[in-house]
Amino acid sequence: MVNPLAQALLRTLLAGLLLFGAVGAQEDSRPEQPSGTARLRIEVTAGERNKPVDSASVYVRYVEERKLRKDKKIEMNVKTNKEGIVRVPEVPKGRVLIQVIAEGWKTFGRWYEITADEEVVKIKLEKPPRWY
Repeated sequence: MVNPLAQALLRTLLAGLLLFGAVGAQEDSRPEQPSGTARLRIEVTAGERNKPVDSASVYVRYVEERKLRKDKKIEMNVKTNKEGIVRVPEVPKGRVLIQVIAEGWKTFGRWYEITADEEVVKIKLEKPPRWY
């Protein structure tokens, strides 16, 4: 005959192992995210002649996923140089929102899927609608 205390301990241990295995299986069911970071080069042009847009505000937004706490929303605001170029050194691979605001041009915003270590995003701004 087996000791009742040993039996209870064995049941508790088995229940813990089953619970731990179920939690591990739940974590694996999450869609796989590309790992690592990427460098972005954003080129902003506008008009019929694709002229570079100087001093345009470029917003780069993404969500930093956390396992134990609530996901963190990150936002960066940078300005284009005279060539209309912005360099963003570290952005996690995955979905990234890029928005551009420039005086005299229609506001631009679009989600991009970043997969490579270095990516070039070319954005062409359009004329705003005419108001009468």
